[in-house]
Amino acid sequence: MKKQLINYETLLKVTKAISHSKDPEEIAIMTVEGIKTTLEAKGCALFLFDRKKEQLIMGASSGLSDEYINKGPLKVLPELTESLKQGEVLAIYDVLNDPRIQYPKEARKEGITSLLSVPIIVGGNLIGVLRVYTIEPWEFTLGDVNFVQALAQIAGISLTMARYIRGLKNSIDVLKTMREVQVRRTTRKTPYEGVPVSVSLDELNK
Repeated sequence: MKKQLINYETLLKVTKAISHSKDPEEIAIMTVEGIKTTLEAKGCALFLFDRKKEQLIMGASSGLSDEYINKGPLKVLPELTESLKQGEVLAIYDVLNDPRIQYPKEARKEGITSLLSVPIIVGGNLIGVLRVYTIEPWEFTLGDVNFVQALAQIAGISLTMARYIRGLKNSIDVLKTMREVQVRRTTRKTPYEGVPVSVSLDELNK
């Protein structure tokens, strides 16, 4: 990973691409690929936080092998959850000798040495985490952290809006279907519609 100054032009380019998408999967992919490319990192991953299971679920990744991605569930300890909700950033210089790392053997095999973890918070709620992985030992600079935090914020808002739009669209589609069914019911003829009305003998003799 090469140290470099993250300029506003790069940040604007990546965030513009993310904010213009309405697809959650595409937003997640563009986020991790943008961070990995810009920081020249080994890899980057976006995790979504599962509140019920208290664990992180992989949303998208770039530069990581399938074996490492599928290594197992990432549990989030209660105290770590609280720190993440407070927006605390986790920077680990040596993942192989840090007790907070759940899978050090898998990290060694993947060639990962350092890690940066930034929470994704929207409306005061923790919705996920962005993680950056490097091959070389890396002391993340304030510029690195600010860059990832900015993209985490943009991605979080974009993901939330995309989910809302998708949900709204689905609701509209459901309403349209219900309306079409209702219209068909109201315009459909009953078994007696179209049958000539009987005429009395008196009317025939008139």
